Amino acid sequence: MGNFKQLRVWEESLKLSVEIYKISRCGEFSKDRGLRTQIQRAAVSVPSNIAEGDERGSNRASVHYFNISKGSMAEVITQLHIAHRVGYISEDQLTDLENKAERIRGSLRNLIKARGGNKPINVIAWFLLSWILPVT
Repeated sequence: MGNFKQLRVWEESLKLSVEIYKISRCGEFSKDRGLRTQIQRAAVSVPSNIAEGDERGSNRASVHYFNISKGSMAEVITQLHIAHRVGYISEDQLTDLENKAERIRGSLRNLIKARGGNKPINVIAWFLLSWILPVT
């Protein structure tokens, strides 16, 4: 923990974020402020939450942020499909970017597993604690 820059999944998600920034600043995509900013924010969220999670003091806290990253990657994939369907990106671009995103999601699943996330006992404990702990 605490060395996020050495995590391959952080590096790969950072590269994908840069790629998404570049494609969303071209052509008609650049004129669609709503979709452009949404996909950029979701893409940036992935490496940012990986970094924040890895800096947390416990595996439980880390896993929480890694799950947020995984959710943001699902958002990116959805937004890529929308960009393709409205004609902002080609089929080849969609396939390439979606493949990269799916590899990152898989790496995040493995990282979550390695840090002890998604074990039935952890899920049950988290659920019970959410009922006991006060909301701040």
